[in-house]
Amino acid sequence: MSKLKLDKDEKQLLDAYEAGDFESVLTPTRKKQIQDMAKQTFKKDKRINIRISSRVLDAIQKRALEEGIPYQTLVSSILHKYVSGSLHDVTASKRMQ
Repeated sequence: MSKLKLDKDEKQLLDAYEAGDFESVLTPTRKKQIQDMAKQTFKKDKRINIRISSRVLDAIQKRALEEGIPYQTLVSSILHKYVSGSLHDVTASKRMQ
C-alpha cells in the first residue's frame, strides 16, 4: 500500500481514528432508514432498450472498464445523475462564456 502525504489536520484525524476516539451516533432506526433509501435508489425494476452509435458505446465501455464497473451500471449512473441534477454539461458552460 502506498503512503499518502497527509497534512496536519488529516494526520490529527487519522491518529484520533486509530486511537478509537470516534464513536458512532447512528441509531438503529436511522440505520434502517438509510438502508431502505439505498435499496430504493439501487432498485432496478425496469428495462429499456436504446440504439446508440457504436462509437459512443465503445467509449462508454472503455470508460466503464477504466472505472472497473459494468458499462450498463455506468449508463444507469449517468442517467441517475442527469435526472437528479448532479450531472452538468461543461461544454455548454464553455460555449456560453
